[in-house]
Amino acid sequence: MKRKKILTTIACSLSLALTAMPSYAKDVAQFELVASSAESVNGEFTVTLKGHNIQDLYAYEVKLDIDANNVEVIKADTEIKGFSVSPMVNNNVVTFAHTKLGQVDGEKGDLDIGTFTFKTNKAGTTNIKWNSVKIVDHTLTSENFTPNESVRFTKIFSDLADHWAKSDIMLMVDKKVVEGMDDDHFAPDTNVTRAQFATLLTKALNLQVGAGQNPFDDVTSGSWYENTVKKAYAAGLINGIADNKFAPEQNITREEMTAMLLRAKAYATGTKVEDMPVTDAIHFNDEAEVSEWAKKSVALAVNFGFMNGRTEQVFAPLEQASRAEAVVVLKRLTAGLK
Repeated sequence: MKRKKILTTIACSLSLALTAMPSYAKDVAQFELVASSAESVNGEFTVTLKGHNIQDLYAYEVKLDIDANNVEVIKADTEIKGFSVSPMVNNNVVTFAHTKLGQVDGEKGDLDIGTFTFKTNKAGTTNIKWNSVKIVDHTLTSENFTPNESVRFTKIFSDLADHWAKSDIMLMVDKKVVEGMDDDHFAPDTNVTRAQFATLLTKALNLQVGAGQNPFDDVTSGSWYENTVKKAYAAGLINGIADNKFAPEQNITREEMTAMLLRAKAYATGTKVEDMPVTDAIHFNDEAEVSEWAKKSVALAVNFGFMNGRTEQVFAPLEQASRAEAVVVLKRLTAGLK
């Protein structure tokens, strides 16, 4: 009953104000949305709604846009004395209202109107947008503003906090190309199988589902990668390690990854790999370790900026690629196709 009475009080204040004359200070007030941080591992953050040059704030109602499927409202607070209605979420809009009590003047100057605490449920970037604020002064005159302010917050995987590939991985997570091993871990330094990298390529290129041919005896019917292999093979992205063998569960080597990358570029641009010119010679101490069939792919991948060496002197063509490396080269590939 108490919550209902408070809500009724605020609603009456706002509705009575609708018939009042608008204030001439409408263009003076300014609004700002400030996040406590840009990213965190635990996914919890706060946003503060700030008002500048406020003339007379007795009651207010604010509305924020969120992705309710991913963002939870923990609480909303204000330092302004009075009573608040707890934040309500409906159709991805959070509404919060507060009013002072009694015959007192409204707040003036620069002030924090309210602070929201949010928690994101899964890794990735979310956007909070401040769409509207209705301010009622002590005479029950109202003004409506559209701050159009927004902040972005990213929940990162706990094992990416200090990782060299954090930014690229989280970018590709936001693009729905890659996922974590679970909600809190990405496992960036674990190896990638040939089937997994083929899957990443099909997602990055948005290859459509098709009933293509499966020429590989070791890609069994009903396996999680069967459809991926069909799509990748139909697009010319993959070859087998033998005529009838793809080795889907085998960890992919760095030189194998370069070959798939260049075929993906060829598919996306309509240019054959054999027609792509190598513009600069590459110089690594382990060049002799690059397989003959992979030499041009490695040179092109370095020329295009898709791949670097493990160090300045070592390319490590036969070493197994990590999940982090796979995501970074995909990001570079897709960026180069724009």
